[in-house]
Amino acid sequence: MPTELPDLASLIAAPHETYVRLREAGPVHRVTGPDGLPAWIVTRYADVRRLLADPRLSLDKAHRLPGHYQGFSLPPALDANLLNMDPPDHTRIRRLVAKAFTPGRVEGMRGGIQALADRLLDEVADRGRADLVADYAAPLPITVVCDLLGVPQDSRPDFRAWTDALVAPDPANPAATKQAVVAMLGYFPQLIDDKRRTPGNDLLTDLVEVRDGGDRLTEDELTSLAFLILSAGYENTVQLIGTAALALLDHPEQAAALRADPDRIEAAVEEFARHDGPALLAIRRFPVEDVEVGGVRIPAGETVMLSLASANRDPERFAEPDRLDLDRQDGGHLALGHGIHYCVGAPLARLETQIAVGTLLRRFPGLALDVPREELRWRPSMRARGLVALPVRF
Repeated sequence: MPTELPDLASLIAAPHETYVRLREAGPVHRVTGPDGLPAWIVTRYADVRRLLADPRLSLDKAHRLPGHYQGFSLPPALDANLLNMDPPDHTRIRRLVAKAFTPGRVEGMRGGIQALADRLLDEVADRGRADLVADYAAPLPITVVCDLLGVPQDSRPDFRAWTDALVAPDPANPAATKQAVVAMLGYFPQLIDDKRRTPGNDLLTDLVEVRDGGDRLTEDELTSLAFLILSAGYENTVQLIGTAALALLDHPEQAAALRADPDRIEAAVEEFARHDGPALLAIRRFPVEDVEVGGVRIPAGETVMLSLASANRDPERFAEPDRLDLDRQDGGHLALGHGIHYCVGAPLARLETQIAVGTLLRRFPGLALDVPREELRWRPSMRARGLVALPVRF
């Protein structure tokens, strides 16, 4: 029988302490997932990194055995995305996306992101207090990703509400998640049609038009990609900005050093991602054949969850892994994945976080928590690692 996964409350409130126990107990554990179905969780860096790039571990739910944990289910029009695909479909779609999602496009967004960060902080500067999640970390990436996709201004509040309902479902309102999915299913096809009739200078227009020879994206692939870019582009970045800000509040000496030498921000963001990244677990995988991990055989078709958070604090890979060290030399964190499924939006998430954190340090040198540290609450999600709110004064 599967052993019990540590209860969800402890995994959300203290994931790193929980993963220490799992990692020390063994490299892989058969557990009961949050839906009561069995799964395997892999905890050590070397195994997680190897399995992230192992083609025997499929993301396609067609390889799942009945009765095993599969994670969140979406209708086909939102499910035909890179997080549920293997080669050759994954290779084809990622190649098409890469034609539109270029480094030049991301770098070209720097000035706009900087202006947005300054504007958001201008809006709270005279108050002397703010919630860094609601006032800064959340509106910045949702605005950026909506600009990227070419989403009209009047739809943007809906986009944020839909994404929040999917990322951190409210147990008191279970219907909200289904309502968000239905709303997105109605909205995205209409938005795509609008881009066909009136092309714009945005990523969604490029995805509608992109080709590789005679190949192009299907309607479901287009809708699913728009959904993925919205949800992942918002979710990962808002969590990373929030936890980075909290890390600096917890380590004022490192905040002062980074403020004194802003050129260190790129390396600092890598350490923020390693130390407390935006995802506890990678997307679930299904072995297409039996796979051995640390002497344990995982049968084909069973669900495997790879713990990014645990791998990034593995003392076999990182010296003093629980310590935030902005001068850390042992890079190679897995917070944004590894292998062919490495986050396609990673350059944008990095750029947004660098600008958001750097601007915050420059503008508000007296930044401090406005509530006792123990009163901070984390979003009720086993996958996404993010604060509900981050009240500060300055």
